[in-house]
Amino acid sequence: MSDFMYYMLWAFWLAIIGLLGLASVNASLGVRRKYAELLLKIFEFGKVKIEKAEKRIKFDNAENAVIDNLHSVIDKRVHFGPLPSQLEVPDMRRNRSYDTLKKEFHLWDVADFIKSGIEAIIEDEVTKRFAAEELPSWNLLTRTNKNYGFVSVRLSVFWGVGWILRYCILLPCRLFITVLAVSWLVLCTSLIGLLSDGRFKQWLYWHVSLMCFRILARSFSSIVTYHNKENRAKGGGICVANHTSPIDVVILACDSCYALVGQRQGGFLGVLQRALARASSHVWFERFEMKDRALVLKRLKEHCEDPSKLPILIFPEGTCINNTSVMMFKKGSFEVGGVIYPAAIKYDPRFGDPFWNSSKQGYMHYLLMMMSSWAIVCDVWYLPPMRREEAESSIDFAKRVKAAISKQGGLVDLEWDGQLKRMQVKKEWKELQQQEYSQRILVENCNNSGS
Repeated sequence: MSDFMYYMLWAFWLAIIGLLGLASVNASLGVRRKYAELLLKIFEFGKVKIEKAEKRIKFDNAENAVIDNLHSVIDKRVHFGPLPSQLEVPDMRRNRSYDTLKKEFHLWDVADFIKSGIEAIIEDEVTKRFAAEELPSWNLLTRTNKNYGFVSVRLSVFWGVGWILRYCILLPCRLFITVLAVSWLVLCTSLIGLLSDGRFKQWLYWHVSLMCFRILARSFSSIVTYHNKENRAKGGGICVANHTSPIDVVILACDSCYALVGQRQGGFLGVLQRALARASSHVWFERFEMKDRALVLKRLKEHCEDPSKLPILIFPEGTCINNTSVMMFKKGSFEVGGVIYPAAIKYDPRFGDPFWNSSKQGYMHYLLMMMSSWAIVCDVWYLPPMRREEAESSIDFAKRVKAAISKQGGLVDLEWDGQLKRMQVKKEWKELQQQEYSQRILVENCNNSGS
């Protein structure tokens, strides 16, 4: 081995040891934030080059006019005026009784459905939450805005150098740190599990957990800013947060220690779960137990009634939603009782979009995308603790917490169920739309009869 390779190997190990040491004590030299600032300058350079290239492209004015008019018609912010079904047709009696419905049917009757259908096709507010957020400017990654790689020679050079940096330098180092962090977590928790229960065991697990998750966060170059730390969850409470990615757990666990809730797994995840369970009081369920809602609530209540146990971390959406909105919270977490500690997580997609589209991407593919991104930058806001009011149902309480999280994180508050990513619309939702339309027909029929 040459002297150069020898010194390079020593420099690599010193860098790794220094990184792990800083992560263990939650310290930083500020290199990652300087790195992020440099990336923003490169992105701005790319934005200028792309804008100049777009100005040289000649578009068909007539086609643009048609597209602009279409969007202006569909845009919900524009006043639509009276619907065709509400217009008065002269010299025609509108008798909407059931007996004469076939004879008195008019094309205007379906205008509402046509309008709603076109709106859903052009700009559906639900399904677009299950796809990666499109960026206003290119970040030299291929996940979004794919067609800007060759608009400028210098921009192409930046892209090529960035590809080499991410896949040939950052990715191998990040994979090495991931393996090291997970192995260290399993080893430490297994050893802690040999200790008898007591305050020393809880204290030791608290610090080991923070250390291991902080090291793990370095595997995707996380840059996290925590706000209002005085509102962090305390023992016996439940921390609820919006859900964008599996790394949400790592992001929150770098600043506090939580009890995790989930289904027992096999394989590698099963080994990790058993190691964590030996070290602390996590709540793992068997597959058949997860279907028993009463049993799940009972286990959660028993955990929350003991203030000496770690606060539970739950993502009530039940699935990952892209970084633009918060969808319906399941009511189960809000029926347990006790204090709810909301947390809002908002990622900066310019450096890498952490959204996991689990219906299209495997877990390993997703991790590869995360580790080959520039970095994961996000803000976490801890909101003041919230309690369920006396006359408030669990559903209303869940909506109130969700509204507070979406407002703080600058996210869109939606009432739709995030499970629509994997299932069809429920039958009762269709029936609700039918009832609403039939009620409107009844009102119009009464008005026509009265006139």
